[in-house]
Amino acid sequence: MPALASHRKPRSRTAKPSHAVGFTTAALAGVTLLSTQSATAAPAEPKPSIEEVQKKVDDLYRQAGSATQEYNKAKEATAEKRQEVDQLLDQAAKRTEKLNESRRALGNYAAAQYRTGSVTPTAALMFADSPQAYFDQTQLMDRMTDQQRTAVAEYETERAAAAKQRAEATKRLESLTDSQEALRTSKQTVQTKLAEARTLLSKLTAEEKARLAAIERKREEEARRKAEAKAEAEAEARARAEAERQREERETAPDTGTTDPGTGTGTGTDDGTYAAKADKVLAFARDQIGKPYVWGATGPSSYDCSGLTAAAWKAAGVDLPRTTWDQVKVGTRVATADLLPGDLVFFYDDISHVGIYIGDGKMIHAPKPGANVREESIFYMPIYGSVRPA
Repeated sequence: MPALASHRKPRSRTAKPSHAVGFTTAALAGVTLLSTQSATAAPAEPKPSIEEVQKKVDDLYRQAGSATQEYNKAKEATAEKRQEVDQLLDQAAKRTEKLNESRRALGNYAAAQYRTGSVTPTAALMFADSPQAYFDQTQLMDRMTDQQRTAVAEYETERAAAAKQRAEATKRLESLTDSQEALRTSKQTVQTKLAEARTLLSKLTAEEKARLAAIERKREEEARRKAEAKAEAEAEARARAEAERQREERETAPDTGTTDPGTGTGTGTDDGTYAAKADKVLAFARDQIGKPYVWGATGPSSYDCSGLTAAAWKAAGVDLPRTTWDQVKVGTRVATADLLPGDLVFFYDDISHVGIYIGDGKMIHAPKPGANVREESIFYMPIYGSVRPA
């Protein structure tokens, strides 16, 4: 029997499709696809810390401040160039009238020559590019009267001057166009930077905003402590100066017979005139406290930082340039330790901010968008340098 069994035809086994197996295969394929996509997809960027947000926002405001100075510079240049173009156009109009008068004079001579039958040379003169060149070539100048020669000379002079003015006006118009483009670009840059700062702040949760406020308070407290230390140093310096003044008065009293305590300056420096101007500057600046910062503004209802400093010193009869970059170049440079009320203090390496020193380590300034003109420690921002404008 076993031999017979070996000749049996093997039973054919055909596997039926299994829904369970099909589902599992599809699931595995899906997992593989998702795994591949996950492996190739860029990892999500980590959320910035509150400290990073604060640093970024501060930097954006600083960049906006720098762009504001670019805007102020472009705006000033645009106004100057527009005035130059208007003047040139006015001069060109007057020159054109003079040219027309010269042309009418030549026309009168042409009419006179027509009546005498010699129209051809004059007609050629009227249509020539250069009357002077025409007469030189034809030697007609020898046959003209002095009055006719004068008319031709005047026409030639006016024509050349008009051509020169047209060329200059064209050049100035091109320069004006460039300034207007720079104005638009800097304006867009300011708006972009401020929008980025607002977007960053708007994404913070209530808890994150509270933490950011705490960081800001810590920063303000540190700046306040530094201002207090400077105020103490200034008070000590004033006390030493007063003691020295009194000592000198006692020593000189027997020789001069004067004991008037009001003869000294109180500071040991010849700053009486400057102090008088500074008083006017500070009085004006204090009157602006509470008014909003608006970039590009010069008052009277709002200011940017350099707009406020320029307006304050204008009240003391001193004209300052419009931008921080130019204001830092006026007057005399002074060290932070030697600051007097009225001095201008500049901030950041790009000199994008400025305030008016009021003494005791404090200043009045227009801080940034969303804030009002206020008193604040000069140590709130990194100091670039200081100047005494007058």
